[in-house]
This record gives sequence, C-alpha cells and structure tokens, in this order.
Amino acid sequence: MIEVKQISSKKDIKTFVDFPTKLYKGVKEYSYPLRSDELKMFNPKKNVSYKDCDVATFLAYKDGKVVGRIAAMVQKLYNNKMNEKRVRFTRFDCINDQEVANEIFNTVENWAKNQGMDTVHGPLGFNDLDCEGLIVEGFNERCTYEERYNFEYYKDLIESCGYQKEIDWLERKIYPPKEKNERVDRIAEIVAKRYKLKFAKTKSKRQFLKKYKEGILQVLDEAYSPLYGVVPYTEEVKKQLLSQFKTFLDLRFMFVIVNEKDEVVCFGVSIPQLNEALYKSKGRLTLPAIFKVLRALKSPKVVDFAIIGVRPDYSNEGVGALAIKYLMDNMEKEGVEYCETNLCLENNAKINSTWQYFNHDVHRRRRAYFKKIG
Repeated sequence: MIEVKQISSKKDIKTFVDFPTKLYKGVKEYSYPLRSDELKMFNPKKNVSYKDCDVATFLAYKDGKVVGRIAAMVQKLYNNKMNEKRVRFTRFDCINDQEVANEIFNTVENWAKNQGMDTVHGPLGFNDLDCEGLIVEGFNERCTYEERYNFEYYKDLIESCGYQKEIDWLERKIYPPKEKNERVDRIAEIVAKRYKLKFAKTKSKRQFLKKYKEGILQVLDEAYSPLYGVVPYTEEVKKQLLSQFKTFLDLRFMFVIVNEKDEVVCFGVSIPQLNEALYKSKGRLTLPAIFKVLRALKSPKVVDFAIIGVRPDYSNEGVGALAIKYLMDNMEKEGVEYCETNLCLENNAKINSTWQYFNHDVHRRRRAYFKKIG
C-alpha cells in the first residue's frame, strides 16, 4: 500500500531531510548539503521565504516504510511577477518505483489545484540561489556543494507522470589557461580602459562586504530578474542569503568590478569546493568534518563558481570576459586545478558566449519540467 502524507512536525521534517542520506548510501556522486541548512530551509521560523510562499512538505510510504519525498510551494513573488498560477516542486527523491512517483505527483497536483493553481513546475527552490534542475546528462561525477545529485531513473519517473521539458541549464568545468591567451588579454585591457573599470580592493572580507554588498545585491537583482525561475529578492531574503554564504566567502575567489563612480557593475563569487569534505559526515558538521572544511577553504584544489552578475547596461560590453580572466588568473596563482560552474540557462547567450574564450567542458545538463493541471 502506498500513502503520501503532508508533514509538519519536527520529527517528520528530520525524516524528510535525512531520506536522501539513506537513499544514496554508498553513491559516491552524491553531494551532501549541510544538514543544519536543510533543517532551517524547512523551518518556517528560520526561513524568511515562508512569508512569501505557501509550502507543503510530503513523505511517501510503502507498506509503512518511507520511500519518497517532495516539497511544493506557491511562490507568490514569482507568480505576481510573471502573472501566473504555478506551484513549484523541490527536493523530489524517490525509490525506482513508478507507482510511488505517480502517487507523489498526484498529491502535489491535487494540492496545487486546491491552491487555485493551474501549473506545476520544477525542480525549483525558494529562490534562484536554492538548488534547482534535474540532472538529465552527466551522472558520473559528484555535484557541487550548492546543487543536488539525482539518479538517472528520476527522468523517466517524472516524464511518465506527464511532465515535459521547459528549459535546461548547463554546467561547465573551467580550466586555467595552459598558455597566455593574447586575445582575452587584449579584450580585457580594451574593456577596462574604455569604460574606466577597475577591480575593487579592500583589506578584509568584512570591509569588502560592508562597502560593496548593497551594490552586489542590486546587480544581482537587475541582472537575474529577466531569467527563468528567478524570484525578486526581498530585503529579508538578501540578509539571509548573505548570512548563509558569508562563512565560505574568500577574497581570493571573489571580485567586484567598479566604474569611475565606484559603482558595482559586475561581481563574481566562487567558493572552495566542500562536497568531499562533507561526504563522510553526510552533511553533518562533526569535528573531523570541520577540520576537512577548514582545510578545503585554505588550500582548495577545485572551486565552485557560484554566481556572476553584470549590470544590464554593461552586459554587452565584454565585462564578463574581463571578470572571468581575473578569476582564471587567481586560480592559476593559487594552484586550483579547475573551477566548476553552477547552472547557466541554455538560452543565456551572453554568458554562454563568454566561455568560448576559455578552456572548458560542458559536463552536466539539468532540466526544469512543467505540467498543466487546470
């Protein structure tokens, strides 16, 4: 017998958060998120996004045993922005059983109809910096710390429930140049000179954030607003995101480009890759895991290129090439083997065209699905 229950108790939320730990036991490609972060994510008292979302969290049982999970949300800010009636699904995990998947998505669709919605789409989180997309290509490597791995059979389960592709994201590995690229150097020099741009310099991370965080968040809003799935950031969400990532920020792998008025026109943030450090502890900050995290932060071999943003009025002027060159130079200086990007929409021509100047491989593809339920 299969049963899908909506949950809310602390005990059930812990079961919800821990279910992938059991499902992916022994799967080396799986990256464990920080368990404490996931618990906060589904705690209405600690996740400020609940103020702008109606959220339902579900566990699936077969013969009394937990065999799947999913969360669904009405993201009101997104629906108001797009003038749509959509429900997002996130954290879908399931055993390889089509009947279980059918019950999970039927439950979500019925919940969505009761909320007055006409479409379900995902995987998408509370905002664009939450995990999103289902892997459909590239299952043989461990994901970045910020994203989630999934089994190859998930694609068949979801599509058999009537879901269709809406859009894909691409992920890349970017390698430091083996030899000097004169063309990139020339573009960077011309762009910097023409628009009177420079890289901001500060003595500490604290000073950096104090001086430029508002400009960074403004560019984040302006640059990402037109993209698929992006939710407007409230002041509370901005503060929460900054608090969440501040610990892992490293001045060696982040930058801000300013114009002659000292206005932020571009920023980029990379963090040392933490998935290996958190693997054995399964996302728990045990004492050995803390030492591994500190070691990874100090001398990373791989960094995750978490995000880059260019102010729209500078987006066609080669500023992206200037920014990525700076990152590549720093990676080479610090002995980093490669940088792994997070998600880039397949139709984002501006950023996709920038990578042509650098040694890179597209190694993973993720997908957002949708289904009309009206």
